[in-house]
Amino acid sequence: MDLADEGEQFDPTYPIGVDRRWHGGCHIASRSQNEAVRAVADGEVVAYRVCQHLDGPDGAVKDSDLGFVLLRHETETGENCKLRFYSLYMHLRHLGGYGGNCNPKDLPEWLRMPSGIESGDGKKVSRKDVLGWIGQCNGRMYLHFEIFMTRADFEAYFSGTQLGRANPSTPASTDYWGDSYYVIPAGLPILAQPSGTVKDKLNGIEFPPLKGTTATARKLYIEVKFRSGQKLTRVWRDDGEGQRTLLTATPILEADYEYSMYARACALYPACPSDGYELLRFGRILSRPETLPAGNRATWFRVAFDQDKQGYVDIHNAGIQKLSDADFPSFMGWEKVSEGAGPFARDGLCDIDLLKNLLKDKNPGHNPYAGSSANKAMRYYVQMGEGVREKLRGMVCEMPSEWDGSNKEARYQKLKEPGEGDLAGFQRFMAFVGKAQFWDKTGLPSTTTEKLWFFHPLAFIRHFRKCGWLSEHEFEQIFPTTYTQKSGGKVTSAANALPAKLREKYRPILNRFIRKHLLAQSSKRIAHFLGQGAEESRTLTWMDERRSESSCNTLYGGKLGNDLPGDGYRFRGRGMKQLTGKYNYAEFWVYKGWIFRTSFSQSWWSRPKSVRPAIAEPDRLIHDDALTIETAAWYWEATPNSGGPHLRSTINATVDAAPVDEKSVRTVTVTINGGHNGLENRIHHTMRIYLIVGDGPK
Repeated sequence: MDLADEGEQFDPTYPIGVDRRWHGGCHIASRSQNEAVRAVADGEVVAYRVCQHLDGPDGAVKDSDLGFVLLRHETETGENCKLRFYSLYMHLRHLGGYGGNCNPKDLPEWLRMPSGIESGDGKKVSRKDVLGWIGQCNGRMYLHFEIFMTRADFEAYFSGTQLGRANPSTPASTDYWGDSYYVIPAGLPILAQPSGTVKDKLNGIEFPPLKGTTATARKLYIEVKFRSGQKLTRVWRDDGEGQRTLLTATPILEADYEYSMYARACALYPACPSDGYELLRFGRILSRPETLPAGNRATWFRVAFDQDKQGYVDIHNAGIQKLSDADFPSFMGWEKVSEGAGPFARDGLCDIDLLKNLLKDKNPGHNPYAGSSANKAMRYYVQMGEGVREKLRGMVCEMPSEWDGSNKEARYQKLKEPGEGDLAGFQRFMAFVGKAQFWDKTGLPSTTTEKLWFFHPLAFIRHFRKCGWLSEHEFEQIFPTTYTQKSGGKVTSAANALPAKLREKYRPILNRFIRKHLLAQSSKRIAHFLGQGAEESRTLTWMDERRSESSCNTLYGGKLGNDLPGDGYRFRGRGMKQLTGKYNYAEFWVYKGWIFRTSFSQSWWSRPKSVRPAIAEPDRLIHDDALTIETAAWYWEATPNSGGPHLRSTINATVDAAPVDEKSVRTVTVTINGGHNGLENRIHHTMRIYLIVGDGPK
């Protein structure tokens, strides 16, 4: 994504063309002229064209590629949150221009021969599939890239978000992903230390004294990011009239906060660390049912309330709005713009003064073209104005498609006005535009009567990549119907097949806990977590250890806290990661708030007369589908030492510090398994899954 951003061209930009008309996409150049263009997601082909030669206006130089692929994508961003969008790849290179590493064998067969404008007819592509190579337009090498949604699809998805709402509120939905945002109203207390702090500690957790106590004079906007173990907080003060002041030139950094979040939750919320972890992660409890008592939910976050002044605020306070990237909050730059209701007039031309007003730009600076050329003035402002391009990335715009021939005359009628050019040139231009347009082959409604909603495509991808929700197709690749394993250096198919119904039962649950425990922060974390789970559970088909009672008692008796006869079988391996032993069961029961740590003796297994933990119904770990998965996510976060209550560093810390390779899988395997049992297979699954969820090519 960084390379794509580097290659983005700014003449024209999104959503304003060089002639001040709507421009629904961005232009991306490449360091290499033989750069492959790949599908951004699994999708269905709507329409395409493969050109044999360059094209251009009649009687002019043939210097433009008119090959394209239009894809429709359907996916999810959460439970019952379906997203349908379209991606367009325009100016794909003509077949006669292939050279270097442009190998037609890398393309789907239907893109290897020249064609006219063709309908997709049900053709499918997968994420990362090669669609062609960057071509040219008007002699310049670049890809024109768009992402848009139809009106019906847009309203179906975004009506449940905060997009376009000047005063967002905490959503009722539990669809919470990406980074967190909090709106703190004026007048809320900010303290030098949390209430109840003794000697700079609250329940053993350090809260160093800061510069409170005060009350917020103005509304504050808080952004919280978790990155590689760190917690990063930025704060803006609302100065009215759409103006904000950043109070944290350098984000507030709390090192290793994420890696220690489980221990923090256990200390601050002993009545139910699971709910407490969600308060620290989301600012509210999303799981149902809630266990933590209402009076024990204070959640102290470190924030800035003025330049160089910080204090602690209770984020759980009901007056604070709690949002995430799933909500598209306006104060983070998301803005809805419709033709005729903003800077774009009904004729599709953008007015520079109205644009400045929309961007709340009070000091746009000197523009050398003001009063002379409207087009040049707009281009100068967009390219040179401070922060303008970044603000334009957040615009979600309702406009017609430039590829729809039914609005061609209305779109370009201004070109016939005096001073815009000669009639013959206009006619040649319009004929060439007609060659490029293809909308009538898509089966989509005319955008003259039903406009589309466009996004800056790179901003769209960056944003939704934070989601981390694995789709049905991705999940089928990760846990295929036919189980494969590796033994003796060979990959073979095993007998235990995974029914699609069983896979779908666990998919939303796994997605929820991947989000909760910040595994979605990186594809490395997801690959390791699911790779280990694939071996432990035989790809979700083995959630209960398949050993006899006598063999479990022989294998586990006297170990892992199993100090009574029959404990080996009673606390045998259950769940996706095969949680094993009374000690681990007791730790999970404490985490869920089902028993209190004070209700049993520490090291009970070595003290005959001590009080043991009362663990009722251990089989609930396989009878409750959510618990079957949650035990795996909990163990990944907590990594309890089987010899006692000491907690090792989290697995996420190990994964973040290393590439996905055999060495890192070996290290994680020891933490999960206590040894190297099934190591070859764990390596096989982890590397296989990383190819699916990772960032690199297939």
